[in-house]
Amino acid sequence: MANPKVIIADTDVNYIAPLQYKFVNDYFNNIDLEIITDMQYFNEYFSMPRNAEVLIVSEDLYDSSLKRHDIKNIFLMSEQMDDGATGDLSLNKLYKYTSIVEIFSEIVAKSAKELAAGAVEKKETQIILVTSACGGVGKTSVAMGIAASLAEGYQRVLYINASMLQNFQYLLDDEGPITGTDVYASLYNPTDNVYLDIKKEIRKNVFNYLPEFKAALPSIGIDYSVFLKIALSAKKNGEYDFIVIDADSAFDEEKLNMIDAADKVIVVTDQSVNSVSGTNHLASNINGINSEKYIFICNRFNKDMFNALIATEVVPKFSITEYITEISTNTFVKPSEMADNNGIRKVAFLAM
Repeated sequence: MANPKVIIADTDVNYIAPLQYKFVNDYFNNIDLEIITDMQYFNEYFSMPRNAEVLIVSEDLYDSSLKRHDIKNIFLMSEQMDDGATGDLSLNKLYKYTSIVEIFSEIVAKSAKELAAGAVEKKETQIILVTSACGGVGKTSVAMGIAASLAEGYQRVLYINASMLQNFQYLLDDEGPITGTDVYASLYNPTDNVYLDIKKEIRKNVFNYLPEFKAALPSIGIDYSVFLKIALSAKKNGEYDFIVIDADSAFDEEKLNMIDAADKVIVVTDQSVNSVSGTNHLASNINGINSEKYIFICNRFNKDMFNALIATEVVPKFSITEYITEISTNTFVKPSEMADNNGIRKVAFLAM
């Protein structure tokens, strides 16, 4: 039996992403989800007869001819608040700027019969590893942006900065490190339940995160492997939908263990010769880089600058999935602002 078909059509990409996340999270592989953000494609798509259980469409794309298609439930997203009555049982009018949770709940409630085949499937916690082949490419900005984007899409997210010397909390509201001596004792000799041992130190700023340690790992005698142990322990606990590990650029046995444990690996590069060359070396030492597990992105892209990704001097051994232009390590950008970046939003969705 085919999965129920759900179509979301709106030219406002920033608006559509959270609703898209909700359907992906709650229905996962149990619905056929179609996203349309281009008006020309929308018109071409509906120039032929279409079948769907649910169509969610913005006012600027809607016209009455849509009712000629075999669509069980049409939800018109209006920018004007009214009582929602349309006089047409096949058309449900919703105020676009109500909370996404309320909109999603109403859509699901009114389409319960049609979406029954797409019953909610509980997903296992996913580990997303964000790494790079060299420093200075804005990896941490990207990682925190992905964590924030997922969290703003109603996902439960834990961010772990897996660096030998951590420096990320200047972007957050609380810059204080972990201070509890009992917590450090648990980190020196981590058990399989280490996440529960240190859970009281977890803080929240858009997403949940493990605060910085009081000093570099070698200075306090903690092994780098503790980061993966925390992530695996948190995954076993099942408290999160996603765990984002922001890892050092070093390539060693611990990095290979993280790559092996991750469900998705996001490799951040930029367009410089140094970064592209380094990413080539990384790609040469990883098996299966062409699989869906790996996502290569170019951060801080500038079309007016030399681009080693397309130059003949260095031939990339990988394919760039997304170019991100706005996020920069040279400016003070909060995670919530990072989450507004369209490139970050797309990468976060691909990581799901």
